[in-house]
Amino acid sequence: MSTQSKVRWGVLSTAAIGTKKVIPAMQRGELSTVTAICSRDLAKAQEAAQSLNIPKAYGSYEELLADPDIDAIYNPLPNHLHVPWTIKAAEAGKHVLCEKPIALTVAEARTLLEARDRTGVQIGEALVIVHHPQWVRLRELLAEGRIGELRSIMGLFSYFKLDPTNIRNQADIGGGGLMDIGYYLIEAARLAFGAEPDRVIGTVDRDPTMHIDRLTSAMMQFGSAQAVFTCSTQLVPYQGLQFFGAKGRIQLDIPFNAPPDRSVRLLIDDGSDPFGAGVTTETFPAVDQYTLQGDAFSRAILDNTAPATPLEDAIATMSVIEAIFRSAETGQWETPA
Repeated sequence: MSTQSKVRWGVLSTAAIGTKKVIPAMQRGELSTVTAICSRDLAKAQEAAQSLNIPKAYGSYEELLADPDIDAIYNPLPNHLHVPWTIKAAEAGKHVLCEKPIALTVAEARTLLEARDRTGVQIGEALVIVHHPQWVRLRELLAEGRIGELRSIMGLFSYFKLDPTNIRNQADIGGGGLMDIGYYLIEAARLAFGAEPDRVIGTVDRDPTMHIDRLTSAMMQFGSAQAVFTCSTQLVPYQGLQFFGAKGRIQLDIPFNAPPDRSVRLLIDDGSDPFGAGVTTETFPAVDQYTLQGDAFSRAILDNTAPATPLEDAIATMSVIEAIFRSAETGQWETPA
């Protein structure tokens, strides 16, 4: 381990996910300290820095990247700015944790591989769920065969947003349900199976004015097993995941946005009783998965080890997304690149 005790972070922009969730969580970490924040509007950066007790505020992204006292960058910019500013940060010698989706296409994501290998920095994707104890436990249960061989996954993730100014509703900068929340459902299947899908088929309904995918469903085939999901930006807010084997079923009640101040449950059902007599419940105390994520990436930097969600993982997920969109156009099964 490095002799340095904490990684000094700079934050690109005053995006809400950073100021409301990620920065306060990282500030509570053992290995992370937030040193600076920037905005193209200096007053906004100063206001955020004051409210979050961050020592430095900059009026441009370039100034923050030039600060020699920053080791790593957290990039929560809109999706279309992820790649260019992650590359600029890497070229400035900064490690980068970038929000998902890390790129808009597989080809674009591959340019990050070259930048990472050329500069020698760590670049990881902020896929927060992998750090939560309920996901660690889920993978343990699957590995030990608690429900038998995993054969089927069913998931749904939705919210309702009609505001055309919201970046999630802007098709030209990577908005839409599949890039936003479908991403988690694809990652969930890849994590649980520990493999990549052989082929996928999908159907997409687009908003007639905003042109984003507002309702997307897909099936992914993993050998003889399958994962099926629906995501939507215009449905009642809901999230749920179920994992099925011959001997049982595992259910995560709040698989993705586990709250930092409330416990969450994992249910294991042996299938013996439709009214739930065969259900065992495991409860996980409240934990902030953004704190865990920040410290995990900081540890990877300090120890010079691969991050939990490296670029290769992000590229694999993006290739599934592209294949689902292709399938929606062709009406055929498609193979991820």
